[in-house]
Amino acid sequence: MSGAATPSTNDALLELRGAVRRYASGDQQVVALRGIDFSVGRGEMVALIGASGSGKSTLMNILGCLDRLSEGSYRVAGQDTSELGPEQLAELRRAHFGFIFQRYNLLSQLSAQANVEMPAVYANLDAQERHARARALLERLGLGGRATHLPRELSGGQQQRVSIARALINGGEVILADEPTGALDSANGREVLELLMELNRQGHTIIVATHDFHVAGCAQRIVEVADGVIVSDRRTDRAAPRPIPHDSEPTLVPAPIFSRSPWERFFEVTKMAWTALLAHRLRSGLTLLGVVIGIVSVTMMVAVGESASRVLEDKFGSVLKLKELIIYPGHVAGDPFGPRIRTLKPSDVQALRREPYVLSATFQTYTTALLRYRSFNRDGSAVGVGPGYFDFQGFHIKLGSGFTQEDFDRQAPVTVIDDRTHKQFFGDGNPLNKVIYIGSLPCVVVGVVAQKPGWAEPGNRLSVFLPYTTSNARLTGRNYLDMVWVRLQQNTTGEEGVERISNLLAERHRAKDVWVDNNDASIRAMESFSWSLRMLLAAIAAISLIVGGIGVMNIMLVSVSERAREIGVRVAVGARQADIRRQFLIEAVVLCLMGAVLGVLLSFILSYAATYALPPGWDIRLSATAILAATLCAALTGLVFGYFPARNAAALDPVDALSRD
Repeated sequence: MSGAATPSTNDALLELRGAVRRYASGDQQVVALRGIDFSVGRGEMVALIGASGSGKSTLMNILGCLDRLSEGSYRVAGQDTSELGPEQLAELRRAHFGFIFQRYNLLSQLSAQANVEMPAVYANLDAQERHARARALLERLGLGGRATHLPRELSGGQQQRVSIARALINGGEVILADEPTGALDSANGREVLELLMELNRQGHTIIVATHDFHVAGCAQRIVEVADGVIVSDRRTDRAAPRPIPHDSEPTLVPAPIFSRSPWERFFEVTKMAWTALLAHRLRSGLTLLGVVIGIVSVTMMVAVGESASRVLEDKFGSVLKLKELIIYPGHVAGDPFGPRIRTLKPSDVQALRREPYVLSATFQTYTTALLRYRSFNRDGSAVGVGPGYFDFQGFHIKLGSGFTQEDFDRQAPVTVIDDRTHKQFFGDGNPLNKVIYIGSLPCVVVGVVAQKPGWAEPGNRLSVFLPYTTSNARLTGRNYLDMVWVRLQQNTTGEEGVERISNLLAERHRAKDVWVDNNDASIRAMESFSWSLRMLLAAIAAISLIVGGIGVMNIMLVSVSERAREIGVRVAVGARQADIRRQFLIEAVVLCLMGAVLGVLLSFILSYAATYALPPGWDIRLSATAILAATLCAALTGLVFGYFPARNAAALDPVDALSRD
């Protein structure tokens, strides 16, 4: 090697000392570079020539900071690159290097101008300045009319000129051209070489890797590499470039770097992610389908769970919402002497209603009787009720009316019958003002109550209701009550209510002769059932969403593999690991949020259809909770299941990525 041809250390822009690069290949190691000493001066044009496998491509990757040395040192403008982290190396590539590849490596989904602008995006160059520089560079290279064309709409020579413009957008102090004419015909190859020589005359440092001695002859130095060592380093007859004039092309001045806000960077990366998704519509659509299925499952399951809760509240509202106590005669539950205790009176109910912890109270007496209308007779239950009984118990008067205070005062022989009594005795006819016999007591029907869901008399008997005064005076001859219902204020617990009522009645009766049944356990059981039902539905929905999320992750992992070359190109033009990670993560989140929108729209359609398909009372409505749950689940799915593919993409080795097809 001719040492005189190598610039001195003080003049060197790029300098390798003792450069060794080893690669693991199975159980063995392959040495690609073997202790190379090599430097390039500012403004030089150097050709690296050698056969395939000689080490020139590895040397180019080292010079471009895409690869690291196993041993030795590499300095750029005096800075030892071994001291730089990934972010600093990315900044070095953005600010000082421009890459020109044999296969152009333009991103197929981006226009010529967008491909040129890509390094400037990662350099945080202002959008207007970026657009202006890209247009000026394309005009300079004769592509002004092709700026909006996609790479597939350009010839090979035009694509390579776009690649050159991309290398210059951030200034391109050092241009690394790897076989820049290898995929071109002779005419386009000559044009590219002339462009490189012109750029060298304007002050750019050019390093060309080639196996063509004709191409190498255009450089000022030819460095021949074989078996990982430099075997020759000689000057050519081409004159050194002239000093850069002060009025040189403004488009070739290093690009000013702006510090943009995080939101501006976020929207820029989101735009890139959206473009990438549109470029792979089939893959994005399949991914979206899995997300939509998961989101529909979430929204519909949440909606069904809420509907089920409403149905439970409608059917068991008094149990679910209200704290109720029932007072029975007797010392304890199941007291065999309870029916003989006759101390529970309407006056006790009046006293309970005056207590501050009592919301409302009602009562009843109870007896069995033969019910008779004309020739029809059935066994039934005759229930003597107090004022407000029907409202308290949640009975709906479907025909006629309930009892008036006058009915209670005059012990009127009137009755309200249940829906089953109405159907069995009167069919579809009107029972109002008809007389039925309750035992031997003739009573006028003044109302019909609808069948209350979940309520039936013991033995499934028919039921009729009378004013308690009528029942006591004309039917049973009693002056006492069989049971009393008390509804507590919300700030009073069931246990407190039991204790206070027991003490009050013990004081009034001068003995503990009643026991109080607390429905707190029933409330907790029904709440637990309702909660369990909703959790079950949510778990089923979550499984669907997880399956959709796994689909997102799998598709994104495949995408990382398929887009390895794109990732390598982005890294080569200055993208940081954080930029790559952010783009793939945003792609996953955007897909999932799109899935949420489509899933919610589909859920609205399904909810209307389900309302007609389900039993009466099941009103499926998409609440704000369901929509919010879907949106949050979608974003979370994108973040969780998009993270690993995004991390893999960011960690991809750029040299390996660029070598993939």
